[in-house]
Amino acid sequence: MKIAMWSGPRNLSTAMMYAFAARGDCAVWDEPFYAPYLAATGADHPMAAEIVAAHEADPARVAAACAGPVPGGQAHWYMKHMPHHMIAGFPLDWAGACVNVHLIRHPARVIASYAEKRGEMTLEDIGFSQQLALWQALPGPVIDSADIRTDPARALGMLCAEIGLPFHDAMLHWPAGPRSYDGVWAAHWYNAVHRSTGFAGAEGPLPEVPEERRALLDGALPMYEAMRARALSFA
Repeated sequence: MKIAMWSGPRNLSTAMMYAFAARGDCAVWDEPFYAPYLAATGADHPMAAEIVAAHEADPARVAAACAGPVPGGQAHWYMKHMPHHMIAGFPLDWAGACVNVHLIRHPARVIASYAEKRGEMTLEDIGFSQQLALWQALPGPVIDSADIRTDPARALGMLCAEIGLPFHDAMLHWPAGPRSYDGVWAAHWYNAVHRSTGFAGAEGPLPEVPEERRALLDGALPMYEAMRARALSFA
């Protein structure tokens, strides 16, 4: 099985990649289209030059690899993708052979977390509009990171059942530290997940969004709520 897990930034996506890697039967790929996105847009992201230099930046070659065989002789392949990396002209036909899963997080939490790593942001940067459009084009299960953090075993068990993949308890724990399959951007973005050995507990109240970022929240919230209404139910 090839699993394309789509999410915006600061959305539990790296922890989910570690969880699937911990199964032992699953290859993983960390944001395959990040370098092509940076090379094509010139976006001013942390470590942009290093990312383009270290990773394949040709979107056609990345797409061909996504359509190719599962690496390492593994049974399954988990690809961590971000919808806002898939700009116009980037191939997307490979995703038709994948089980597409859509990971969401409340925009107030995304905005607060993103601001800690990159002070400037736009609605395009946090990816809600792109994710909604991609979910409409590539339907699949929607899962909220809040539900995963509240009850990881139940949430991942339900997700695995939804996509026809056996759940393994090994998905709930991993050793601390970086991974060989991390993108080079891990040095800037992954410090918290590198300290983790499993999913953190339930998050507290929503953070207060400062006035200068209220327009971001107002723009993203209806898109999040549209997908949240279709998320796997844990009631």
